[in-house]
Amino acid sequence: MFVQEEKIFAGKVLRLHICASDGAEWLEEATEDTSVEKLKERCLKHCAPGSSEDPKSVSHHKLIHAASERVLSDARTILEESVQDEDVLLLIRKRAPSPLPKMAEVSAEEKKKQEQKAPDRDAIFRATANLPSRDMDRAAVQTSPRDFQTELRKILVSLIEVAQKLLALNPDAVELFKKANAMLDEDEDERVDEAALRQLTEMGFPESRAVKALRLNHMSVPQAMEWLIEHAEDPTIDTPLPGPAAGRAAAAGPSAGPSAEEGDEEARDELTEIFKKIRRKREFRADARAVVSLMEMGFDEKEVMDALRVNNNQQNAACEWLLGDRKPSPEELDQGIDPESPLFQAILDNPVVQLGLTNPKTLLAFEDMLENPLNSTQWMNDPETGPVMLQISRVFQTLNRS
Repeated sequence: MFVQEEKIFAGKVLRLHICASDGAEWLEEATEDTSVEKLKERCLKHCAPGSSEDPKSVSHHKLIHAASERVLSDARTILEESVQDEDVLLLIRKRAPSPLPKMAEVSAEEKKKQEQKAPDRDAIFRATANLPSRDMDRAAVQTSPRDFQTELRKILVSLIEVAQKLLALNPDAVELFKKANAMLDEDEDERVDEAALRQLTEMGFPESRAVKALRLNHMSVPQAMEWLIEHAEDPTIDTPLPGPAAGRAAAAGPSAGPSAEEGDEEARDELTEIFKKIRRKREFRADARAVVSLMEMGFDEKEVMDALRVNNNQQNAACEWLLGDRKPSPEELDQGIDPESPLFQAILDNPVVQLGLTNPKTLLAFEDMLENPLNSTQWMNDPETGPVMLQISRVFQTLNRS
């Protein structure tokens, strides 16, 4: 019986766990003498059939040893790269290096950027003046999708003012806010997507680093994986994210016992400071990738930040806002609803809302939703704040139909 010589002298077969950047995972078997380049070709055939036929596709990817965070050399075998049985390897697409501009092209590049700057409103009107008009209800198209969200924001602004006044009358308001704020901070510190964390730790990343990467990248596994690889040599990678524990400990300390009048004034001042801290902590955080993408279109940073804030961090909607009439304006976001309007009066007359406004957690939830509307789902599912939000929605829908 004839046996091929390469099979007689083949090395030990290793079972390797391969993870692609799109989240796909599978087992790949390879002998110790298999080259890294050959293993990469087989991985590409598995996750992207046909791509390995293009020689450029192979060179545009790299294999990374997850446990040691090393990029494997294509010219070496997996034995020479010290890859062991059951090891985890990451298949990542390489980032194309940006070519260095020639000195003669620098001024031309700057001129091109100026030419590509986004057109202003007048320029758009001049360019579209000869286009045929179409019969469509433009007002309905613009207002119907964002009616509730726009009104909800105004409602929240006004309800925050009412809640602050009500809570300031409570002699235990300061202590209640400290406890509620501490509880919310603990929830934020502990909130990590368990499935995403498990996926990263199974790739070989330490749990503490994986948690940090997920929090910095909005629980996105591919972005967290890229961050971990890029910051593998960063000496501060194991430094935990700053938390409010110190602030809570300081806030929990005993207070002095002044006179009743001085105590009331001190409590009001302390409550004012707590409100300011809450506002600062809940301030809007723009999506970094969206900021970069929109600025590359020619918009300046302030315009981009305003657009993302108005459009809840949605890049496409922010782009349309920048190119359109820019309504609502950022200033309009901080305007409340007319306190004499039937809608606001109906909301204040609701018993569930009245009770919720005396709960400090409700005020904190309103503040959070103002600056981070994507967190609304979290508060809708909260046993304390969910019923309040449900009643506000029902009142709005009832009056909107009438």
